[in-house]
Amino acid sequence: MELGLARKRIRRSWSDEEKRSICLQTLVPGVSVAQVALRYAMNVNLIFKGLKDPRFT
Repeated sequence: MELGLARKRIRRSWSDEEKRSICLQTLVPGVSVAQVALRYAMNVNLIFKGLKDPRFT
């Protein structure tokens, strides 16, 4: 049985401007939060957290 390579977790930090841009992309009609999350390889929950923050919407 072959074991897969352990993935190294990458902890990225996003600037406020990047967070704002990511959150605003979810407000475009026809674009889902999941699509934006995949585009940036990030967890959907991080985007929802950003959408609740008044600085980023």
